[in-house]
Amino acid sequence: MYAQRQAAAPVSAMTFEAMVEQVRYDGAYPTHDRAEQAVRHVMAGLGRQLIGDERVALAARLPLEAALELTAQVPRTEPLTGFDFVSDLAARTGGTPATARWDAGIVFAVLRRLTGDDLISSVLAQLPSGYALLFGRAELAPTG
Repeated sequence: MYAQRQAAAPVSAMTFEAMVEQVRYDGAYPTHDRAEQAVRHVMAGLGRQLIGDERVALAARLPLEAALELTAQVPRTEPLTGFDFVSDLAARTGGTPATARWDAGIVFAVLRRLTGDDLISSVLAQLPSGYALLFGRAELAPTG
């Protein structure tokens, strides 16, 4: 569990508006509203995947509005694979898989910088395959 491995977690100084603006800049979104939609949809989607200490630790490092999007969701009994997460995001937003993949990748990249690699490693350990690439990491296959 994450809380047992990491005693002190850095607290985010980033506001929700700053998070959205970073997503807007990194993702080249045309408007603040479009970037905010991406943040809210992706955080809600992630909230449906995570449980336990990682969920709590992640919420504690997020700006309040992003934390509320994450924690307002009821986690699924079986988390989706990364591919299915993108497909679900596309279906819920009325977008294409390509735009959903873009949104997830941009939001997760900002999330990774905001929360740190240790927490993201713990989050990825809880999720099925396919999420590492969404977070900008290599997806390593087990050997043997």
